[in-house]
Amino acid sequence: MGQVQAAMGRKRAVLVGINYVGREDELKGCLNDVSRMRRCLVERFGFEQSGIRVLADADPSTPPPTGANILRELERLVGDARPGDTLFFHYSGHGMQLPAETGQDDDTGYDECIVPCDGNLIKDQDFKELVAKVPDGCLFTIVSDSCHSGGLIDKAKEQIGNSTRQNKTQHPDQQETRPAFGTSLLGIVHGAFESLLHRGSQSQQGQSGHSQSNGTELVMEAESTARASVKSRSLPLPAFIEMLRENTGADGVGVGTIRTTLFRHFGDDASPKVKKFVHAMAADGKLGQEDAKLEGDEDGAVGQVDTLISRAVASGQEVRSSVKEVYAGTAASVALPRNGVLISGCQTDQTSGDATTADGVSYGLLSNAIQTILADKKHGAAVTNRELVLRVRELLSKQGVTTQQPGLYCSDEHASLPFIC
Repeated sequence: MGQVQAAMGRKRAVLVGINYVGREDELKGCLNDVSRMRRCLVERFGFEQSGIRVLADADPSTPPPTGANILRELERLVGDARPGDTLFFHYSGHGMQLPAETGQDDDTGYDECIVPCDGNLIKDQDFKELVAKVPDGCLFTIVSDSCHSGGLIDKAKEQIGNSTRQNKTQHPDQQETRPAFGTSLLGIVHGAFESLLHRGSQSQQGQSGHSQSNGTELVMEAESTARASVKSRSLPLPAFIEMLRENTGADGVGVGTIRTTLFRHFGDDASPKVKKFVHAMAADGKLGQEDAKLEGDEDGAVGQVDTLISRAVASGQEVRSSVKEVYAGTAASVALPRNGVLISGCQTDQTSGDATTADGVSYGLLSNAIQTILADKKHGAAVTNRELVLRVRELLSKQGVTTQQPGLYCSDEHASLPFIC
């Protein structure tokens, strides 16, 4: 099986589910996805409850899934990793794309992002740098049940999919289209919901068919699953800008000032990629007056960047003077993400579905398909990463979902390894 499984180590996970409660773009199934995955990790894969960290906005008993909290948990996950450890991250929530910055070499031409509850975006290069920190002999598996999630680990090899520039060049005939979500999706077969019938929970609860958007145990009758309403897990750019305005109080934020607004508001807690970009823009003198000083910000983005530059110089870090140099330096100094596996909900130009049945049971299409396939396997029987993604694609196709095609991004060796462990 290779050096990844050479030794048994700890099993640790971070699970994030964001329903964006109370917003117009609210989702319903993300907490359920996380609840089911947590149970699956414990019962099927042997994780200890103490080794699983959950962040969910619909569960006040967990830390809020802000950008800073998610990054902090992920940094702790990889920072404490040792050879033989199994690392896992599951994200259910909105995803979005931003056009790549000038001078950036990006696999897809966009920044693929996940959207924390406070709008403090975490980007594809941030995931690349996280995975690059994972030591040899340790594997970090990421499942992102979100829109535009193909290529979320920048520079990872695309095993199944058509999101990266390399694969689009090699397979120009494989054109992806965006799904027409927002209407009822017919043809969802009841077999896709078999994993919702968790053994033992019926006897414990003695009920079925209740609304499950709050993350409680999923129990329902298979006959009631012939029809489901599906919503996209994509957050359109105007909706994100409105979220950013609400969360930061910066009424003037627009498409051209998203990154500087993120930095101005979140400072040290902003995405590392955002900080690098704004740092380079300030060093080049390219921050406009509207970027350098926003309403209510006495020091402005430039002042904050100056502080970061001073810290970098004091700690002996190299300070680069242009956006192009920043990304050229990043490519040269950050190792390729060879110890990571990404299973994406869809391709980079597609959206992932958030489904709700007539009985009010909600889930992500990718998350539900994974649970269904694992439930078909005898306890202890392994399914490889490649087999899992191919079977998820086949299952979604049988359900009539033809425009959401999950992807697999990892090395050749890891594609043939069992899912998670």
